[in-house]
Amino acid sequence: MKILEVKNLYKSFGKVDVLKGVDFSIEKGEVISIIGSSGSGKTTLLRCLNFLEMADKGLIIHNGEVLLDIESQKKNSASEIRKMQLKFGLVFQDFNLFPQFNTIENITLAPKLLAKERPDYKSNKKAIYNEIEKNAETILESVGLSDKILNYPCELSGGQKQRVAIARALALNPEILYFDEPTSALDPELTGEVLKVIKSLKSHDRTMVIVTHEMEFAKNVSDKIIYMQDGIIEEIGTPEQIFNNPKSEKTRTFLNQSYNSY
Repeated sequence: MKILEVKNLYKSFGKVDVLKGVDFSIEKGEVISIIGSSGSGKTTLLRCLNFLEMADKGLIIHNGEVLLDIESQKKNSASEIRKMQLKFGLVFQDFNLFPQFNTIENITLAPKLLAKERPDYKSNKKAIYNEIEKNAETILESVGLSDKILNYPCELSGGQKQRVAIARALALNPEILYFDEPTSALDPELTGEVLKVIKSLKSHDRTMVIVTHEMEFAKNVSDKIIYMQDGIIEEIGTPEQIFNNPKSEKTRTFLNQSYNSY
């Protein structure tokens, strides 16, 4: 079952064309890794899929519902965009934690804000907040951070911060979880702990799209690999197809350079 379909997606910044007609789909429970050199459009694609950027042209369909159709001339309101964003979670490469909040506060902030829209919020606030905090504690345990529940970001390592960021995204129970280079801001010795957490999510039938430069990780965790270059999808296939028998000369060149670099 297709959970997301992306058709003919374009995005430009001024005179720079970043996405030039991107087409792909994601099955429920599938893990897709997007690889490619810097400037190929990977991060812009994620931001368009999460509506942090609005595509200039194209179609985005989620579970059969059209979320974006530029050709229709329909302009989504801020509240409509926010509702669409709640279907997805995004883990940034630089964590984006709130420094003034401790771990549990960072994770529960968004769920508590959303809870205010519930019709039973005023009459049941304490019970709702208790449920949110209990869920956050369970998620923290799953990412190995139960002992850091009251620590502030400045007291955490880079790997711990990224695991808090993952927990924060999971707290809203998104239907698709996006990762934008989740290990690029980490020292090599901290990369493994974050990749281990992401890999563990695969066993829970999570649908994920991961932009990464970690080739071995992409090979081991992914159901599909997308190789992007110059704003288009140059090649898409299973890890075995892409890494062992790529059809495109550009893909072969990129992989040879990547394995020589890392």
